[in-house]
Amino acid sequence: MFEKNVGQADKIVRIVVGVLALAGFFLGWLAAPFSYVLVLIAIIMFATAALGTCGLYSLLGISTAKK
Repeated sequence: MFEKNVGQADKIVRIVVGVLALAGFFLGWLAAPFSYVLVLIAIIMFATAALGTCGLYSLLGISTAKK
């Protein structure tokens, strides 16, 4: 389950999405309590990029990492 399945390009996209989600939270794109969903998305994106593994990819059998 903790096999590396997130490739380099995928990590970059996840970091960008995480930054945009945090920006949306701080800029007030959504009203509370929905704004906290943006924080959760950012945390998930940063964690999966840092760890190099994605649970959803594992369940679906997807890998963007080079073997």
